[in-house]
Amino acid sequence: MTNTPEVVLASGGAPPRHDGRAAGPVAFKDAVAATGDVDAAPLEQSDAVVSAMPARVFHSLKMRQNQGYWVLDAWARGAVAMQRGGFVPRAAGDVLLASLPKSGTTWLNALAFATMARRASPPASPDHPLRRLNPHDCVPLLDRLFALGRGAVVDELPSPRLMCTHMALSLLPPTVADGTSGCKIIYICRDQKDALVSMWHFLKRNGLQDLSLQETYDSFCDGTCFGGPVWDHMLEYWKASNEDPARVLFLRYEQVLQDPAGTVRELARFVGQPFTGAEEDAGAVADIVELCSLESLRSQRANREGAQGVFVKFSHESYFRKGVAGDWMSHMSPEMGERLDAILRDRLDGSGLVL
Repeated sequence: MTNTPEVVLASGGAPPRHDGRAAGPVAFKDAVAATGDVDAAPLEQSDAVVSAMPARVFHSLKMRQNQGYWVLDAWARGAVAMQRGGFVPRAAGDVLLASLPKSGTTWLNALAFATMARRASPPASPDHPLRRLNPHDCVPLLDRLFALGRGAVVDELPSPRLMCTHMALSLLPPTVADGTSGCKIIYICRDQKDALVSMWHFLKRNGLQDLSLQETYDSFCDGTCFGGPVWDHMLEYWKASNEDPARVLFLRYEQVLQDPAGTVRELARFVGQPFTGAEEDAGAVADIVELCSLESLRSQRANREGAQGVFVKFSHESYFRKGVAGDWMSHMSPEMGERLDAILRDRLDGSGLVL
């Protein structure tokens, strides 16, 4: 039995303009409330492709290997549909945030949304969407929408569209993957030791209470975790960024932690909305950093209540734990850390990517 889709939503916020353009991305939940939901599309046409994919069970979660990458079985049909024409990129105005799970997705969603929407929704506003909505309700996860058969809802969003995905670059529609669509991509990666520990805590808080750290660790090391092999996932975006830095911006979570204000300015330049001198003088960058801080996000009611997900509901509060670098040392032995580091060094050797 499937969950009730998360796109039947409460009203609020600015509706899209009739010409299809907006001053910045409209919070997804607000946009759907203004334009209406769409009927679920049948996904049965993907069944033959999915049934031919290799399968495995991670703890109690069924996984499928789609073109070399492990995805949740519940998302597999949607992933095929999205790649094969379900998601239609626009010639201009699309920005896609990409990451492996638990690598800074929620924080990047907040930072990018607040930066791009700052003129329509000033970050200091008491009614800012991020003060009343979870970041995942502001920036839609395409993987989840297509898994529900509701990918067409993004066709109704006004430009510029801000969306996110956990899919590898090669699993995206061909024109997005090869750069001919004009879609800009912002990718964030993280020390995989911290991502591993974060994933373990996240799953334990969402129904897999008896999941062991060792089981999670082994899946990262052997490349069978969700999104894995993690090294191939990162390398695809890293290489694309090196080939065309104007198309793919590659961020490191640890650097964002060290300099969030610098990251906000970098995001703004990358999407073609650099901060003006007047905005800098008015403290707009600092306002965005404060609005999107872990403390601020965690304190919002929308992030302390509610849940979302496909077949399995993930509580909003589980997206906000520590958000620090180096927490793996409180859970893993130095030998475990070195082994995973050695695997990544070997797999990334010669690429120039150093974690």
